[in-house]
Amino acid sequence: MDEARGNPLALFALPRAGGFAPPRLTPVPTRVEHEFRTTLSRLPAQARLLLTIAGADPTGDPGLLWPAARSLDIDLPTAGAAATATGLVEFGTRVRFYHPLARTAAYDAAAPGERRLAHRVLAEATDPVTDPDRRAWHRAQASAVPDQDVAAELERSAARARARGGAVATAAFLERAAELSPEPAQRMERTLAATRAHLDAGSTDKAATLLGTAENSGPDAFQQAETYLLRGRIALVRADDSEGPAWMLRAARRIAPLDTERSRESYLEALEASLLVGRANGVTDLVLAEARSAPPHPPDILDALDVLTSNGHRAAAPLIREALDGAKGPLWDRHPALAIILAAELWDPVTHVRIIEWLLKSGRDSGSPLVLRLGLAQAASAAALTGDLDEAMSAIAEEEAIADATGAPPVIYHRLQLAAMRGRREEASALFEAVLVTATATGQVVSNVHWASAVLNNGLSLYQEALAAARRATADGELFTAGFTLPELVEAAVRCGEHDAAVAALASLTERTEASGTPSGLGIAAYARALVTGAEDDYREAIAHLADTPMLPYRARAHLLYGEWLRRQGRRQDCRPHLRIAHELFSGAGLEAFGRRAADELRATGETARSRTAHARDQLTMQELHIARLVATGATSKEVAARLFLSPRTIDTHLRNIYRKLGINSRRQLRDRPDLRQPS
Repeated sequence: MDEARGNPLALFALPRAGGFAPPRLTPVPTRVEHEFRTTLSRLPAQARLLLTIAGADPTGDPGLLWPAARSLDIDLPTAGAAATATGLVEFGTRVRFYHPLARTAAYDAAAPGERRLAHRVLAEATDPVTDPDRRAWHRAQASAVPDQDVAAELERSAARARARGGAVATAAFLERAAELSPEPAQRMERTLAATRAHLDAGSTDKAATLLGTAENSGPDAFQQAETYLLRGRIALVRADDSEGPAWMLRAARRIAPLDTERSRESYLEALEASLLVGRANGVTDLVLAEARSAPPHPPDILDALDVLTSNGHRAAAPLIREALDGAKGPLWDRHPALAIILAAELWDPVTHVRIIEWLLKSGRDSGSPLVLRLGLAQAASAAALTGDLDEAMSAIAEEEAIADATGAPPVIYHRLQLAAMRGRREEASALFEAVLVTATATGQVVSNVHWASAVLNNGLSLYQEALAAARRATADGELFTAGFTLPELVEAAVRCGEHDAAVAALASLTERTEASGTPSGLGIAAYARALVTGAEDDYREAIAHLADTPMLPYRARAHLLYGEWLRRQGRRQDCRPHLRIAHELFSGAGLEAFGRRAADELRATGETARSRTAHARDQLTMQELHIARLVATGATSKEVAARLFLSPRTIDTHLRNIYRKLGINSRRQLRDRPDLRQPS
């Protein structure tokens, strides 16, 4: 970072000079590197060797460089003076190159044997107690042939890196450990572990390349099954590869005769991986069909899913609840994506929040981009469904920053949910259309688009469009979206005079929500029932159930629907309080379509709805809002930059735009804005 002079792009050159990643030598040097190499070629041999050692140690610690150089009998005053005279390096309290490419050139220009020699003396100079991982890495780079001791040391370093959240370092240590493993079986085991670590770090292409070096088959059935699982995970991430589920089911079949429990875990991993990348369409049926033919086993989550698909929610709900808080610990410790879907099937926002908290903590602690992105996406989803659009926008901005930094494809469903709740027709419709034409628009994504369209159009009172979208969203019976679309289907069908469709959807919704028994589900089902029956007690029951739940949009809708019904009954005085509550909740949260609908109803009673005051979210982009909220809590530009993978200079540029848009000129004024305060 010191050599990069605040330029984040320059940091990409640094791993090529050593670090916890394999050095990548430049086959065709850039013009600048060529000039650096020309300068280096004119130096005496000892000065070049001194620079090679300095280039191999990215810490810039003179306490390592000088002992390492002395061990090779380098004349330090003479070699140091010659190296300094080039202007490429300065030796002070830190060893700093003029530019990262100068470090790369110093390292690349050396012969392979000289580079290995540099790493060997650096390893000998590194304290094995205070910096065992750096020492292990230098030892590994110094090794020209397989070395079991060094490989084992790297494996221990990988475990430490994993414990402190270094996902990329974990993968690098394991990959080099595999390269240095002399025994084929252990080399295979470490290669598979490194492949999984690269996937966890978001490096899909690297994982695929590494897995390609592993044997396709071998004497160990478990290693072969692991190969199939990893091939499946890689295929699922790639939009143009449909073989992911087939590979993962093949893994489960391979070890079923040897270990029933591990086989069933393989089935679950197939389902989990497909859910993580939004490609579970049809995979659940395949997994359950395979699992039914498995040998006898203790009841597990696969059985609960089987009961859910064959006998419905009433029969499956107790089994699902037991599986979520299983004997081995919460299901989300092992299969968070599946746990999220099952919590949604139980209409259980409380468990959903517990899963999100675990994902965010685990993702930040482990350094896994995949886990952290899932946590942020779910935080955005939960915030949208509870009407906290500021939090949804902030979580989306951070998730997108991580995706961009790791080169991962964007997650989309949380953006769809935000657009649906916000209720801006042109903006939402453009997003829906853009998603549907992408190559990754598979079953789950398409179902989410249709659910979001149903919500949007119900808010806009475009009930024919809402009904068509709701029917499409429920057609395939996708987990989560089918259930959450049913209230939209009931309302749209009632407004369109499609009584039979409304009754059928209500029956399915009632079966699901009564099985779960949560206040959120019971309240939503009660107002859907009121739409069908016209019974005032059902409206009142809905409001009572939803009163203490976090589901603000649904709580507001219960008041809106009751107020609309009362007005149509000619009870103007009775309807106004409910319409006011609905309007205040919707407009205060920024749910614009439903807010206008409530305002229209109030005007029909002869009362004018109060206009909403301007909010920061209306003036800022998602990224700007996230930055503004972080700065409002006291975060420095440097802290915000680290969180969003940007430079402090870029954050300051965003801040200037934020100040201009909000009509302010200081961080203190950001902190004073109530619409930027985050809940504790």
